[in-house]
Amino acid sequence: MVKRRSKKNKSGTHGYGSSKKNRGAGSSGGRGNAGRGKKAKHHKMKGGEVYQLGEKGFNSRKDPQNGINLIDIDQRIEEFVEQGSAEETDSGYVFYADKAGYDKVLGKGTLYNTIEIHAEKFSDSAEEKIKETDSETVKIE
Repeated sequence: MVKRRSKKNKSGTHGYGSSKKNRGAGSSGGRGNAGRGKKAKHHKMKGGEVYQLGEKGFNSRKDPQNGINLIDIDQRIEEFVEQGSAEETDSGYVFYADKAGYDKVLGKGTLYNTIEIHAEKFSDSAEEKIKETDSETVKIE
């Protein structure tokens, strides 16, 4: 009985052309698990847990800081008064950033209300915008 063979099996090269082309580990991406990478959904074993590639990354060395923009202070000043992190005075408002839970005042937006702001840190743009307004309306402390 005659066996039917495909053209690949007849050539003896299994579709790789010359026998030189499929010799070493370079054609398979390397030895062992090398070459599996992101496309093969590579998983790493570490300490008995399985991490997918890219799940763990770099950590910033900077301390996380919580900032608030000038526009948010201006728009939400009534809300801050109700919470107790701001006070209403005869000349306007006094805002305490630390009571509201913010470390830094950022410079996005402008102030339309007269607000005295007390905070630990101010960004450069916030200081510039505050200095552009009247010195009586906004104070940095």
